[in-house]
Amino acid sequence: MSNILIIEDEESIRRVLKKVLIEEDNTYNIIESFDGVQAIEIVKKNKVDLILCDIKMPKKDGIEVLKFLIKDFKEIPVIMISGHGDLETAVESMRLGAFDYISKPPDLNRLLNSVRGALKNKLFRKIKKSVLKKTKDFKIIGESVEIRKINNLIEKVSKTNAKVLILGPNGSGKELVANQIHLNSSRFEGPFIEVNCAAIPSELIESELFGHIKGAFTSAVKDKTGKFEAANGGTIFLDEIGDMSLSAQSKVLRALQEHKIQRVGSEKDLIVDVRVIAATNKNLKDEILKNRFREDLFHRLAVIEINVPSLNERSSDIPLLVDHFLKLIALENGEIPKEIKLDAIKKLQKFNWTGNVRELRNVIERLVILTEKQIISKDDIIKFSGK
Repeated sequence: MSNILIIEDEESIRRVLKKVLIEEDNTYNIIESFDGVQAIEIVKKNKVDLILCDIKMPKKDGIEVLKFLIKDFKEIPVIMISGHGDLETAVESMRLGAFDYISKPPDLNRLLNSVRGALKNKLFRKIKKSVLKKTKDFKIIGESVEIRKINNLIEKVSKTNAKVLILGPNGSGKELVANQIHLNSSRFEGPFIEVNCAAIPSELIESELFGHIKGAFTSAVKDKTGKFEAANGGTIFLDEIGDMSLSAQSKVLRALQEHKIQRVGSEKDLIVDVRVIAATNKNLKDEILKNRFREDLFHRLAVIEINVPSLNERSSDIPLLVDHFLKLIALENGEIPKEIKLDAIKKLQKFNWTGNVRELRNVIERLVILTEKQIISKDDIIKFSGK
């Protein structure tokens, strides 16, 4: 049985919504409230699985109720319903964390589909084992001061929807930081869509990000969903954003400002609820001075900056990283993990790691493959590391 709370000051509308819901599923238990204050007391004292909430109400309006719920009862999905609806209110509701927004008079099929989707989503939120496993898989290895600072920042920023700009050299682990932020956030069940801006040709990146409609250009033989649309309700990670064209930058800026996009070739706006995390190995302030990056986009993205250090800056973490990679590589190959001598680790700590953690991982894999003994020595490092 699902407990559904209807918050609506007009009795006639509550009666209609209750009738429609019970006809859909007679196991629904409908709880009614005529204002926001009463609704909050009901939620505090009762198990509630879903809330249908009006916007305009006495004492506390729907937005105030939604803010309270997201803060203290974020596991309860909320569908906002309003006869005073406009695009701005809809965007605000979705930004705050509403599951859906429906204008009055509601389309009953859409309402029932939304109710079914919200209840299914709530059930899914209870299944966290796979998410916890992913969080562990993307754990940032290290106990250096630099890594502790990053983990502290991740913990703080994950509780918000703030945009994050991750800076650091190639191979340092910027994507791990982005994954940790997503998996520790309230969006952890939603999609995490990664886009390598450097790997997509400039003439195709707008289509990749925002999609296109059939006939928009010569090879557009059918409609295509873009990455922003695919990330709706979750997070989009724009890796190497410093390589994005100025044209695409302007459209990303619009998506950040207005929470809406347009597919290439279309004039129809699509509302998206997406958290944006960006990363680059470039100095964007220098790129701005060279007119290769928009200053207004930089300030939109850099609400929170996280600087990921190079491996040379945190060489004290190399023993932990080596141990992690030895176990991981053994697990991937179904073998017993090899050991490594202390002098071999000290040798690794003296190298110049231009490729950072990614390079270290490759070196350890090479050592595991080429070292015949079960224990990797300093001589093996000299012989097989390639350094």
